[in-house]
Amino acid sequence: MSFSMSGKPVGLVLYICFAAGCAAIPLVLVSSPAYALSEIKREELPAPVTPPADDDMSPPGSTVPMPDPVGTPPPTSKPAGPDEAEPDSPPSGGGVTRPRVDPETPVPEVVYDLGKLPEPVRRMHDLIVEACKSGDIEKLRPLIGTGDSTTQLSLTDIDGDAIAFLKGLSGDPDGQEILAILEEVLNAGYVHLDAGKPEELYVWPYFFALPLDKLDAKQRVELFKIVTAGDFDDMKQFGAYIFYRVGITPTGQWTFFVAGD
Repeated sequence: MSFSMSGKPVGLVLYICFAAGCAAIPLVLVSSPAYALSEIKREELPAPVTPPADDDMSPPGSTVPMPDPVGTPPPTSKPAGPDEAEPDSPPSGGGVTRPRVDPETPVPEVVYDLGKLPEPVRRMHDLIVEACKSGDIEKLRPLIGTGDSTTQLSLTDIDGDAIAFLKGLSGDPDGQEILAILEEVLNAGYVHLDAGKPEELYVWPYFFALPLDKLDAKQRVELFKIVTAGDFDDMKQFGAYIFYRVGITPTGQWTFFVAGD
């Protein structure tokens, strides 16, 4: 081993330099792939899609029109204009049961005197009330009838037995709540509608044919015997009384006992 003029061994210095250079080589080899990988990932990213501007200046016909969805039939005629729209059709599912409120017509007379009813109507009214007071819903069965003359109990068709359907409407299993409602409805005043016409009816309660905004204080008290104040607010938004009502023809047929619209 030789020594420099400073007294430090020259061979040792050369060895240290050589060892340091060898140690630096792996660091370069390790760091280089990471840098290359980041560059590869950056190059492989898809270019961002720039949405078309609202004021697209593409010339007409430069875009390909999309085909109609599969199964879409080709148009056969132009859409109907405002004057060509189909006329309104009468409501289906028991039109006579729907509220008869027309602000353009005079308000019908409200009647409380059952003695003014034709005898067949008065008899059916009394039979229904008697059945309600008995507490036995089965007593309504012969009054409801069968076949084409069956009393309408819903605005839509019902399946199964009529008495079972009424029990299903009631809050109790025996149907006594619905009997109480039916009796209360028949204790209210009534209106005589369409006199002399084929659709002539006697309907309870009279709210069926009166605009709710024309009820006086006394009539509102009578209404609250049948519905709650909350029900009344809901019906005012609808524009008519839509709780339970009863219709009887001049011949004494019990036509309907329904609710809703």
